[in-house]
Amino acid sequence: MTHSGRLRPCPASLEEILEDHVQILATTLQRYTVKNYRSAIHQFLFYLRAAFPQVHRLSQLHRDPHLLGWFRWLCEHDPPLCNTTREKYLICLRRVFHDLTVNGHSLPCNLILPEDFPPLPQHLPRALSPEDDQRLQQQLSRIDDLPSNALLLIRVTGIRLGECIRLPLDCLRSLGQDQWALHVPLGKLRTERLVPVNENVRQIINRILVLRAQAPAYRLAKSTGFLLPRSGGFYALQGLRTALSRSAERAGCSQHVSPHQLRHTFASEMLRWGVSLPALMQLLGHKDIRMTLRYLQITQQDLQREFHLARQNPAHRHFLPELTLPDISSSPSSDPLGIRQALAATRHLLEMYRRKLIDEKTRRTLQRLDKRLLAVALQLDRLGIAQKMRKD
Repeated sequence: MTHSGRLRPCPASLEEILEDHVQILATTLQRYTVKNYRSAIHQFLFYLRAAFPQVHRLSQLHRDPHLLGWFRWLCEHDPPLCNTTREKYLICLRRVFHDLTVNGHSLPCNLILPEDFPPLPQHLPRALSPEDDQRLQQQLSRIDDLPSNALLLIRVTGIRLGECIRLPLDCLRSLGQDQWALHVPLGKLRTERLVPVNENVRQIINRILVLRAQAPAYRLAKSTGFLLPRSGGFYALQGLRTALSRSAERAGCSQHVSPHQLRHTFASEMLRWGVSLPALMQLLGHKDIRMTLRYLQITQQDLQREFHLARQNPAHRHFLPELTLPDISSSPSSDPLGIRQALAATRHLLEMYRRKLIDEKTRRTLQRLDKRLLAVALQLDRLGIAQKMRKD
């Protein structure tokens, strides 16, 4: 009790702190993202109540046994959880722990480490084969209704399915003489973009507008301002998926086709036509070039074409530049100075290699490795100074 005789307020429980923080996240994040955070916290609290009912405070949490036990519990979950779901839970909880620490809560460091994350499956790109792609486009052109033209629009622009059904009526924008672009509004990543289009895309959009005008009045009333009638709803998404599945079956495609495969096929086609990776990233609306790389598929025909083109143009060979390395020939001995110069040469090579890489994760790994080599070099410097002082 305080001097005034009133009871001190009881500190908030673990459940209250976590739930309150989810409410704070809900003010800035999208609804489905907040749902992921809430699901991860509920799973963690459910485990704690069952395995460690005595834990009621945030300060009582420890990596071992609380977090490590939860990781094992997720692995043994019935029904089994896929690695993607488990990774999502860990990412959400780690973000919450980080935010709480920044806000002054007492939490041990490194409750969730990078090695705790399960390995994710590496899927091959899902682009259609050139033969299936051609047959499908021909089949959609023959059907020539609203769903088929919407699917053709996805195929030739690379937009997402959800972006397609939310396209506004004035999505076609003029950027100058004979220059047009498709305005894709805020979508999955809360960004908008302009996708350059050709005459073929303009004809598809004009055809959609004609078919839209022929749609029943009740469908148009529910889709005011959208290019596709009844846009933005679950039934519109399911309708396009069903229409694509039926069209692919009638076209004789060798595999089941999903709308997202049309986007992968567009990306591979753009690469084949010579579009650079940074430009393709903008076309697809990605924020990370690593995601763009997952979309690309190099076929055997592409490899054959590149191989024969390279042989036919020997005058355009690319030569690797020679690296200028620190000279260590003057100190070949294994004393601290010689080792120090060898480390400098190694760090130089490492930096030249790092600058050629595109993958940001690998670049960061090499930076950490360079810091370790620098620490070794500094230790050698101290060792050399100590030896010199002893000799003096």
